This record gives sequence, structure tokens and C-alpha cells, in this order.
Amino acid sequence: MQLIYFLGFTILVAVISYYATRNTKESTSDGYFLGGRSLTGIVIAGSLLLTNLSTEQIVGLNGAAYTDGILVMAWETLAAIAIVITAVVLLPRYLKSGLTTVPQFLEIRYDKTTKTIASVLFLSGYMIVLLPIVLYSGALAINTMFKVPELLGVSETAALWISVWAIGIVGSIYAIFGGLKAVAVSDTVNAVGLLTGGLLIPYFGLLALGDGSVADGWHHLVSASPEKFNSIGGKDSSIPFSTLFTGMMLVQLFYWGTNQAIIQRALAAKNLKEGQKGLILAAFVKILIPIIVVIPGIIAFQLFKEAPLTNADQAYPMLVSKVLPASFLGFFAAVLFGAVLSSFNSALNSSSTLFGLDVYKAYINKEASEEKTVKVSKRFGLLLAVFSMIIAPFIAKAPQGLFGYLQEVNGCYSIPILTIILVGYTTKYVPAIAAKIAIVAGAVLYIISQFILKPFVFGEDHYPHYLHVMAILFVINVIVMLLIGRFRPREQPFMLKYSEDVDITPWKYLAVMGVAIVIIVIGIFYYFS
Repeated sequence: MQLIYFLGFTILVAVISYYATRNTKESTSDGYFLGGRSLTGIVIAGSLLLTNLSTEQIVGLNGAAYTDGILVMAWETLAAIAIVITAVVLLPRYLKSGLTTVPQFLEIRYDKTTKTIASVLFLSGYMIVLLPIVLYSGALAINTMFKVPELLGVSETAALWISVWAIGIVGSIYAIFGGLKAVAVSDTVNAVGLLTGGLLIPYFGLLALGDGSVADGWHHLVSASPEKFNSIGGKDSSIPFSTLFTGMMLVQLFYWGTNQAIIQRALAAKNLKEGQKGLILAAFVKILIPIIVVIPGIIAFQLFKEAPLTNADQAYPMLVSKVLPASFLGFFAAVLFGAVLSSFNSALNSSSTLFGLDVYKAYINKEASEEKTVKVSKRFGLLLAVFSMIIAPFIAKAPQGLFGYLQEVNGCYSIPILTIILVGYTTKYVPAIAAKIAIVAGAVLYIISQFILKPFVFGEDHYPHYLHVMAILFVINVIVMLLIGRFRPREQPFMLKYSEDVDITPWKYLAVMGVAIVIIVIGIFYYFS
């Protein structure tokens, strides 16, 4: 029966995606990479949320909450402010230029080489870090929660390979053969399921704590572990409070405002108004996401207090196995499967976009038609998917604190790219050489800092938090770029031209909604301080 529920929901998503995209022309760049620039606010919001919300976040953040409590909600609540900034500042400029990829702006603002460096950094991050870990963590979570080895009568290693390839193959079908619109529509349907299924876990968890009463369960949770409900982290916590004002906001702004796998949904908006609606709706929902990715971790801490877990990242899978009724397992498996698919196929589609437009057409075949570019991009996506599926099972063991680990590794390219984009939009005379120096130096210095100086020279206990390091390098890079711009300026000032691809009339309620979101976020931190 559980298998029927699983297959039923998974097939339903596929059918809806097919009918919603059957008339989209996938042979053109706009059709394949941007869904024909036709996405509405609701679809954008749903796709943004599910692209972001996957197993490495659900499992990783709940694991962090198991250890550090509610203070890790900063990854979610501060994201809402970053999304507002993106809607107000960055999206109007992106759509005004008619961009398909973020690196395209770098070519317009600086030069082709700068764009290529950024594209290669993005592709490297997706290929080496994001895609294999999404597949591995997703397969591991599904196998743990739903006992796949016992269900199929195979070894844990065989079950891992089966789950990885199942996720990879289905995700590849959406991303490679359906294009962005198929990805976005499937994301939206899965988002509804994930929000519904995700809320079931804290609900049944609180029922278990409260002997059948959610209210009693919440009272017991707060009174029994008050230290877990302090949003102000100390210097030894995973998120010291001071980092909220340094690297944390920079990471959030990069992720929601410049990360190709995320912002591509907003770039596909039918107009600026719909794009801003989608971002603001996503920001409001994002404020509520800690109910799904933080509270269960604290519930697990309380439920398993007598026999503490040796690996905090097991908190969420163990909680699901303990509290979720058997009748919901099939549906929740399908929802979780959809969440894994979303992150995988979104990164895969964005990788195909970056390769096709920023590498193949720019360097390999400059005269390639749009149809040829799309065809080659699909082939590249297929090769990348196979590469990821082969590597993923060999990731022997997810590191302790998976979510924080991913954020730290991603700093190799996130801060350098964010730096040159922000300086590019806010100045007129900073030249291309400044961007090249900043993006290369930023990546190299961060790697030296975190993977040489920190472990081998100063030691983990005597080194600044990686979010502070990000902020320091960001400031240094900005200063270097401005100095170069002062002494070796461009000959002509940069002017952003209007491509007229979409209407860029802003949403009239943007300011009101943006202010409301900021006030709510501040209020949440104050309440839990």
C-alpha cells in the first residue's frame, strides 16, 4: 500500500508537469532555459522553495538544531530578508538586461573572460560539491527512514546505488528533457506536498511528547529544554550571534540573489511584477520553514534524551521512523523523493544553461543555432548526471554537521562572485581587471584560509568563524576593486541598457510587503532572545 501511495503521488507530479509544459517550445534558448519567460509568481515561489528545501537541508539543519537548538533558524529567517533585497535591488536589473544566466551580466559589465571564470566556478561547485552530495544525502535519508535495504532484500550498499540512480534518472528526465518549466512546475506541486508532509513530522512529534496533545507537547518541549530556544548564539555555537551581521547576510544574498540554480526561476518570470510577487511569497513562506527544518530537531533531542544520538544528522530520519504513522509513510516518501529531485534537477538544468550559453556558444561553436545549443546542453546535462550518479555512492559518510560543512565549502566561490556582481551594479568605472583579480584572489585566499591556515597553522579553536572570514575577504575584495577603479578606471562609464524582453513595471505592494517581512524577522529573533 505504501508503494502505491509513493508511485501515485510521483506519477501525479509527472503528469501535471507534462500537461503544463507540452506547448512550451523547448528548441529555443528562452523556451528551454527560461520556460519561455512565462513563469507566474506562484510557480516561481514554489520552485524557489523546493529547489532550496532538500534533504541536505532538512536532515542537516534538523541535525544542527538537535545540537544547537533554535538559533540555527537564522539560515531560514535571514533568508527572507535576502530575498526581499533581491526583489527590490537585483531582480529589476536582471530583467532589464534580459539575462538568462547571472554570468552574462559579468560579460556586459566587465568582459567575456570574467564571465567565463564565474561560469567555471559555478559549474565546479555544482559538479564537485552540490550534485553528488544532494544525491548521496537524499538516498541515505530515504534508505534510513524507509528501510529500503530490508524492503528490497539487498545490502545497504546496493540500496544506496539503487536510490541514487533512481533519483538521478528521474531528475535527469525533468531537467534535461523538460527544461526549466517542467522543473519549475514539478517543484511547485512537490512544494505543496513537502509543506504538507513536512508539517506532519513536528505535529506527530509534539503529539508523542504531549501524550496525545500538541499543546502539552509544545509546553513540555519548551519547559524541558529552555536552552534550545535561545536565538542568540554564543561564540562557541555553530552560529555566533555576531555572524548574523557579517558573513551570514552575504551568504544569504549570494544564494538568493546570484546563485544561478536559484535565481534562474525569477529570471524566467513573465514580467518584473510576477517575479517580485514570487520572491515575496517565497520570503513569507521561508519565515515559516523552521517549523519543518528546525523544530523537529529539537523534538528529537527531547525524545531521544535518554539515549543520545552519536550522529546529530540522524535526528530527523530517526524521528520520522519513530513518530510518523505507517499510513503516511508512502506519501512522505514521495514528498521527500520530490524534494531531492528538485535540488538535483535544478542544479542540473542550471549547469546545462551555463555550459550551453557561457561555454559552448561562447568558445566552442560561436555560430551555433539556438536549437544546436540546446541539444548540446542536454547532452552535457546527461553526462553530468551520469558523472554525479557514479560518484555519489562513493561518498562513504556524510560529515558531521552536513549543512554547515556545505556552507563553508561553498564559500570558495560564493563571496568572490557576489563581490564582483555588487560592485558591478553599484559603480560605473571599475574595470574588468579589477573583477578578475577579485574573483581569483577571493577564491584562492578563502581556500588558503579555511583549508590550510585554519586546520594546520592556527587550529580550529583559535581561528575566526568561517562566516567572519567571508565578511573580511568580502571587504578586502571590495576595497581592492574600488582602488583599481580609482587609479585605472574604465574609459567609458557603464550604463545598464533595457533589452525590452519583459515588462519591468514593479509590483506596487513590494515596499509594504518587504518592510512587513523585515519586521516579522526582527520580531521572531526578539521573541526567542
